[in-house]
Amino acid sequence: MATIYSVQKTKWSVNNPSEKVNTNELAGRVRVAYGEYTTASTASGDVIEMFNLPNGARIVGAKLGHEALGASTTLSVGYAAHTASNGSAVSAAAAAYKAAAASTSAQVVDAAATLALGFASVTDANEVGVPVTVTIGGAAATGKVTLTMLYVTD
Repeated sequence: MATIYSVQKTKWSVNNPSEKVNTNELAGRVRVAYGEYTTASTASGDVIEMFNLPNGARIVGAKLGHEALGASTTLSVGYAAHTASNGSAVSAAAAAYKAAAASTSAQVVDAAATLALGFASVTDANEVGVPVTVTIGGAAATGKVTLTMLYVTD
């Protein structure tokens, strides 16, 4: 049976000389971003910008909460168009962190819950950050929507 090491463990204790491990990978502080919006017959296709995550933030989890928003409604979590740290344009991705799912009954669900949906990803943005969004789909929605994301920067 072999002992193998992660990239970060290798940098810290296997390489000689040791290398610095980024603080968003080891010993960083978990931060919380929270956004809340109460919809009032908000149209399908409308995008709610909840908050901006700073450049270099490693996403470690998210929770989307909502009231029963109405028949046929859905919500997805993603980001709005923004500028990367190198100045290039980044297109919006409405479902980057959570694919559209029914929001017809009150619940709290995970977002950024898989590698494909942004878990452990690191934001790349200019000084404005990455605008995290919730997109309404299916039908007009009425009720409270909340989004909480946990991330590490330092």
